[in-house]
Amino acid sequence: MIARIWYGWTSPENAEKYEKLLREEVLLEIAKRAIPGYKGAEIFIRDGENDEVEFVTLLRFETIEAVKAFAGKIYEIPVIPPECKKLLKRQSEKSRHYRIVPIN
Repeated sequence: MIARIWYGWTSPENAEKYEKLLREEVLLEIAKRAIPGYKGAEIFIRDGENDEVEFVTLLRFETIEAVKAFAGKIYEIPVIPPECKKLLKRQSEKSRHYRIVPIN
């Protein structure tokens, strides 16, 4: 299993709109694509540093090939819809990928 992790930061004023956009549109659209090997997503939110709200998205895939089916051949490049870019103050330039190692 592969975790695809990406960071984005909004202003406190845009945080609620961004969270809603992720939950109600962006992540649902990814799920609707029915990409073989896509196993879901999570959002992590941290308030309060430098007058920003930090968002971490974690998408799970069975294989790196499934990641490429989602993101393309150069799979480290983040997939950021235009409506999300409008709400972000800044973002990480690359998505990072980790093997998920089950315990037990």
